[in-house]
Amino acid sequence: MTTPEEKTIHSIGIIGGTGKEGKGLAYCWAKAGYRVTIGSRQAEKAQAAAEEVRTRLGGKGEVTGAINSDAATNCDLATITVPYSAHRETLEGMRPYLQGKILIDVTVPLVPPRVSKVQMPPAGSASLEAQEILGEGVQVVTAFQNISYENLYEGKEVDCDVLVCSNSKTARRIVIGLVQAAGLSGFDAGPLANSMVVEGLSSVLIGINLQFGVQSSGIRITGIPRS
Repeated sequence: MTTPEEKTIHSIGIIGGTGKEGKGLAYCWAKAGYRVTIGSRQAEKAQAAAEEVRTRLGGKGEVTGAINSDAATNCDLATITVPYSAHRETLEGMRPYLQGKILIDVTVPLVPPRVSKVQMPPAGSASLEAQEILGEGVQVVTAFQNISYENLYEGKEVDCDVLVCSNSKTARRIVIGLVQAAGLSGFDAGPLANSMVVEGLSSVLIGINLQFGVQSSGIRITGIPRS
């Protein structure tokens, strides 16, 4: 199996990347010089999303659209940005294509209609669930759960830090680099077991957004020096 230590990341596949999360990350990473493939169950939908991102980039950056299996196969590192209701089914279908890779899982286990209530799955978190489904051949990393993707896609400064969890220290380091490439500050938040706290914060932030009529509340790590 190819380990994270042996691979430099040049290309990123975003599974289920046609929503705000996928397009926001695609925009930031393509702007930073990565080759990005937006994936979808329907190639036409993926290609339309890629064209939208390319337009926002002013023709700069390399963004293409493909079916999910091709996006997962033809990348150095994959990201999944599907709703939790499609999380298990999508991962089960993608398992053969993700072996030997790092997968950034952006999914939050929101259960409508009470999305402001923390409701974690039996595995403990969506990312722990993903690791169970995909097996040891995939390094699952949780990141980007607590940010406003609208601001990312609009190119606005996001006043929010990103907590990164994985059972691989090297995978955490690689993903923190991608967080920084997206214009954000990333912090090593430890093993994947800690993802239950990170994912649960999203429901708390949704509740705060509802109270104040905003969409952009986030978290900041204080008390440490900033470069």
